[in-house]
Amino acid sequence: MPDNWLNKINWSADGLVPAIAQENGSGKILMVAWMNREALKLTVEKQEAVYWSRSRKKLWHKGEESGHTQKIKEIYLDCDEDVVLLTVEQVGGIACHTGRHNCFYQKLEGKQWVVAAPIIKDPKKIYNK
Repeated sequence: MPDNWLNKINWSADGLVPAIAQENGSGKILMVAWMNREALKLTVEKQEAVYWSRSRKKLWHKGEESGHTQKIKEIYLDCDEDVVLLTVEQVGGIACHTGRHNCFYQKLEGKQWVVAAPIIKDPKKIYNK
């Protein structure tokens, strides 16, 4: 059985595992998403990140619309075997659908969230909407 490696993961009751995308080189956390078995298997096969979209209830190849794919460098499993860490090369330098480098652009200052990262490219131009 070539997919036995997938059995080591402690999948949630709904068959998902959180996946952290970390930029290779800088170490910046780009985003957090979810994977099911098929998404992780495809990620390994394609060497590009494939996630499970909980809102759309379907597989989502990162960059399928934007062109901002994530090329896999390494994949790690945490000590509890319930979180996957992907080290990636972020193609185009934009990981967030808001047009920013990463999804963690809101910073808590005091008791207020402030935008701490600029938009690199207008999402309307990325997604042609």
